[in-house]
Amino acid sequence: MFDAMLKRMREKIRARQYVMTLHAEEEMDNDGFSIFDVESGILTGEIIERQKDNLSGEWKYLVSGKSLTDDDIIVVGKLSLTGKLVVITVYKNESE
Repeated sequence: MFDAMLKRMREKIRARQYVMTLHAEEEMDNDGFSIFDVESGILTGEIIERQKDNLSGEWKYLVSGKSLTDDDIIVVGKLSLTGKLVVITVYKNESE
């Protein structure tokens, strides 16, 4: 359903055209993930949900994928006005 968006997100990862929010970095550390796990999650994952921010009206996407150690990871991101991928948060997918 969101194939075009997932393709764009993967292109941004491959081109290193992304930024991590402070919140994403903190959550990544809390769950024992590295930046390479986040990259892997997007490169191996699928978009499972799209959410609209109530204040900004921007769309953000939840990508469910695999870390380098085969853990289930959720990466929440959006494309910014500058064209970069913004990783908003990261967490372990405990429901899998």
